[in-house]
Amino acid sequence: MDFVGKRKIYYTISLVILIAGIGSLLIQGLNLGIDFQSGTLIQLKMLDQDVTQEDIRGALADFGLERSNINIGDDLNFTIKSRELSQEEQNAIFQNLRLNLGEFDLLRVETVGPVIGQELTKSAILALVSAFALMVIYISIRFQFKFALAAIIALIHDSLVMVGCFSLFRWEVESYFIAAVLTIVGYSINNTIVIFDRLREQLKGRRQAGLKEIINSSIGSTMARSINMALVVAFVLTALIFLGGETTRIFAVALFIGNLSGFYSSVFIASPLWYDLSPHERQG
Repeated sequence: MDFVGKRKIYYTISLVILIAGIGSLLIQGLNLGIDFQSGTLIQLKMLDQDVTQEDIRGALADFGLERSNINIGDDLNFTIKSRELSQEEQNAIFQNLRLNLGEFDLLRVETVGPVIGQELTKSAILALVSAFALMVIYISIRFQFKFALAAIIALIHDSLVMVGCFSLFRWEVESYFIAAVLTIVGYSINNTIVIFDRLREQLKGRRQAGLKEIINSSIGSTMARSINMALVVAFVLTALIFLGGETTRIFAVALFIGNLSGFYSSVFIASPLWYDLSPHERQG
């Protein structure tokens, strides 16, 4: 396959996805969970099988909480996310729910203040920036700075694809999302480094082949490994999505998207991007 020759097609596909995601971010932002903003999370299981989300919303309207985020899971497990509620307000809400909708089992109540949400956001940004900075240093020492620049652009591509998908589909962003991003960053850079290693080895035989042929050969010779790795990860994540619980499902979805994006960027973006960043290598 002529990966380098068709690189503009691959760049265009990525740009279309990124523009859609960034546009969604600018228009509607992220659906931040309670971990990133102050608020109260209430999870309960209604014992009356006929209770609906609208019934819950109607009961909350008495307290001005009709705009709260209400999700329903398996076995009538309702998750309510609202502004921060005092203990007195929580007790009043529980009493109102029992009077109007019947008995329920209270599964959990969590309250996060604005300071905690801000600290978590700062820590998440610091973790990502630190990871990118350390990888730039490592790849620059092991290869060269242009390799590091291409790899980091590919990683930023993967991160933006994940963030954009969560914004587009309004999936809730909780603390696990940062873990998912860091996991995919590690996965993607590992595959990219394998291709770069093969590329560096084949550059030693530069006299017998042009740079495009060397890059295409390097990607092609590692393609079976890249596909096998992506498929194995995809099988596991698919099982988690369809067989796992509510808690792990969105986390698995984030990893699944990152897995696909990481495979795509390491194979179709990183090395062709290095080619574009290395005009002197092409003339050498």
